[in-house]
Amino acid sequence: MSLDLGLEGKTAVLTGAGGALCGSIACTLAGQGVRLSIWDISMERGTETAEHIRASGGTAVFIQCDVTDPEAVKEATKETMNRYSTIDILINGAGGSLKDATTSEDLSFFDITLGAMEKGLTLNYFSSLLPCQSVGRVFAGKGEGVILNISSIAGILPLSRAVSYSDAKAAVNSFTRWLSVHMAHTYSTRIRVNALAPGFILTDQNRFLLFDEKNGIFTDRARAILQAVPMARLGEPHEITGAALWLVSDQASFVTGAVIPVDGGFTADCGI
Repeated sequence: MSLDLGLEGKTAVLTGAGGALCGSIACTLAGQGVRLSIWDISMERGTETAEHIRASGGTAVFIQCDVTDPEAVKEATKETMNRYSTIDILINGAGGSLKDATTSEDLSFFDITLGAMEKGLTLNYFSSLLPCQSVGRVFAGKGEGVILNISSIAGILPLSRAVSYSDAKAAVNSFTRWLSVHMAHTYSTRIRVNALAPGFILTDQNRFLLFDEKNGIFTDRARAILQAVPMARLGEPHEITGAALWLVSDQASFVTGAVIPVDGGFTADCGI
């Protein structure tokens, strides 16, 4: 017997749903009867996700949106409301690492520019904050809603080299906790705000970093990751999806302000 999550008929906004993680979440939500508004900066990837959902019998619309642009976010919110009349769930999944804000053999910490750091913070922090302001206004008006920010274990334990990314995800974690209290105290106790902190998840985007394209074996980086993960393997996108469904459903009705790692035990292991 399958568990009824009570999501059928709900409307969800997902940012970055052209990517592997939020794309997987979007497809699973559609299977639960959720109506979806897919926001992505990539017309190609966002359209592909929405078309896949519709071809599978779900309801989805794609809205091209740069979620680091306040006006674009406001317009996407307006378009979503015009289409569905309401929004019940917001999942913020847009983000990514930037080479110019990551130390390497060619770029020392001392040479990373302020501009590069700001771009990293904008892409990985303000990309969550701005939709929370715009869609959060809808939630405040109706007195209920669920926000889920997709953070990272880098926001809990900063990853080597990824200085701007780690800083931004730490900010997302702090913001999640702050916003959960603010919305409950100021607007409604029926507005919940949580975050997921994925660990090392295998996707098409990072496969080339983890497997040698010539022989298909793990790279040195992948072997180092596996040594640091107690479960000794990489995660898969669907393993994020289950946690996401729980947090946006009434099964987690008493959960707010939580940052949940989905990382195979990585952040629990001190290495001794």
